[in-house]
Amino acid sequence: MANILDYLEWRGDLTLQQAPFNPVDGLILCRLAYVPFDGIAPGPGEGTATIGGAARVLLAQQTPERRAVVSGLWKGDAELLAALMDSGRFSGMLLESYVSELDPEEEKQFSAFTVCLGDGSRYVAYRGTDSTLVGWKEDFNMAFTTPVPAQRTAAEYLRARAAEKPGPLRVGGHSKGGNLAVFAAAFCGEETQGRILEVQNNDGPGFEAAVTAQPGYRRIAPRVRTMVPQSSVVGMLLEHEEAYTVVHSTQLGLMQHDLYSWQVRRTGFVCLESVDEGSRMVDRALKEWISSMTPAQRETFVDVLFGLLDASGAQTVGQLSLGWLKNAGALARTLKGIDEPTREAMSSILKALSHAARHSLAQAFPRGEERRQNDVPAQQDTGFQG
Repeated sequence: MANILDYLEWRGDLTLQQAPFNPVDGLILCRLAYVPFDGIAPGPGEGTATIGGAARVLLAQQTPERRAVVSGLWKGDAELLAALMDSGRFSGMLLESYVSELDPEEEKQFSAFTVCLGDGSRYVAYRGTDSTLVGWKEDFNMAFTTPVPAQRTAAEYLRARAAEKPGPLRVGGHSKGGNLAVFAAAFCGEETQGRILEVQNNDGPGFEAAVTAQPGYRRIAPRVRTMVPQSSVVGMLLEHEEAYTVVHSTQLGLMQHDLYSWQVRRTGFVCLESVDEGSRMVDRALKEWISSMTPAQRETFVDVLFGLLDASGAQTVGQLSLGWLKNAGALARTLKGIDEPTREAMSSILKALSHAARHSLAQAFPRGEERRQNDVPAQQDTGFQG
């Protein structure tokens, strides 16, 4: 079994002139979009830096702040940066227009950069959800409103990059970043849209039907390439008009969202025929749950849920977990302070989720098979970054 790190060992020495850009190259850039290049990568209008040079500076660990950034990288990212630094294929690619924004008031988390690939085209890569609660809140907001701030900014970012230079464009991202890539490509305007070669959506959620019915979305849909692992949850959310490719992951459950678990060949992915029954079951349950609520109910649920998390004092998912005993008291006090109508709304929403899950389970398994499934110990999932 091989992943993107193995791919860099196999083909990292080949230039794009020797081996054309392929979806695995795009996956690597989408993972690189999670790396915090603040203070290293140039912003819009500030020039360029090579990927190899930016990786070298980040890994140098010259200051306590830089060491903290490196120690906080996702598992595999440091190894990826080291491999890119020495890669004849990637090290000389030019990194430009790096943007990273976090706005609690606007409930917005957004980051993107653009890479000049060296074959005349540029790749615009959007970051997925980071570990901040602001980022997670914006993701949940997608359940009742479109566009969210990051989606608007994604389209503006793509238009601005297109206006700076001529030439073909590729757009991509992972998780929320994949959603932003598709949204930006759909709503960047016809002139910019006409220059887009393809959009790479790596296990990113879809959109409500009102979005997929828009002319801009319809125009770009044939150029969207969506990849999901066999037990995808995030990538199956909401609606997808485009077809998707199922990629084999070596992880279990939600951890299949981890790009380092996706299996690759020399120029593409190790593919399967379809997602598994567990993914289809969760997809049905979530869609039924969401459709059972009005947009106002969805907004209430999200606001109350993140109000509880905000009461803990945590700013990141990690802080919430590390301080759980301390945070539990604050959460309980906030829960007691919720007014009765909101408490009742939360209760009805959670009941709808429970009903949807039972209904999907009954559809997924015959009676006897369901009993056998219940006899199997549950797999343990851990947290993931999306």
